Amino acid sequence: MDAKVLIIGAGGLGSPAALYLAAAGIGTIGIVDADVVDLSNLQRQIIHTTKDLGKEKVQSARETMEDINPDVKVITYHEYVTSENILSLVEKYDFILDGTDNFPTKFLINDACVMAKKPYCHAGIIRFKGQLMTIIPGEGPCYRCVFKDPPPADAVPTCRQAGVIGAMAGVIGCLQALEAIKYITGTGELLVGNLLTFDALKMEFRKIRLPKRDCNCAVCGDHPTITELIDYEQAECELCKRS
Repeated sequence: MDAKVLIIGAGGLGSPAALYLAAAGIGTIGIVDADVVDLSNLQRQIIHTTKDLGKEKVQSARETMEDINPDVKVITYHEYVTSENILSLVEKYDFILDGTDNFPTKFLINDACVMAKKPYCHAGIIRFKGQLMTIIPGEGPCYRCVFKDPPPADAVPTCRQAGVIGAMAGVIGCLQALEAIKYITGTGELLVGNLLTFDALKMEFRKIRLPKRDCNCAVCGDHPTITELIDYEQAECELCKRS
């Protein structure tokens, strides 16, 4: 009940993660999203229902989480994360979950968490594939150590173009919740220094050992060149084939 977890994104990944963190009794859960519930969301964003159509996603999520566990304090942020507000958001929490669906925001979350020395779990899904990794600044590679820079805008297909199976969001979002719970309880081994991928068509998990922290990384390296947060041009969707 003393723990505080921030979920960025109340969509496909954030929905199952939020449900299980609330059920687990995480004392304070923050949830950030600027969108409203649309009918097309419901096949994967299971925290919302048809009665929530048109409602702010953060409000819909809070109501469902409080129905599951009224002892949990849910703090909502109906806004986009940007270079202007993200540090003030993450600094209040013990662990961060990245439930976003675009590269620019993922790099922004990584850089902010590294600068604020906040642990977080990255995840991405598309079609029948998903991936996740956990970053603890100072203990392993960050997201930018592995992927360097966002791809050019429109260089990858969007979720609308490529599609995603709803249950995939459930699998990967639940794994993110598990990483948060393990970190808070000090139990088990986190995915620090590892990328876990899942191919649902083959029912195959792969745990890939990542290179050590890049001492030349632009944000977590020995001599960082990125010292201020950057709002990259938005592309709409994560493409996990890069893994």
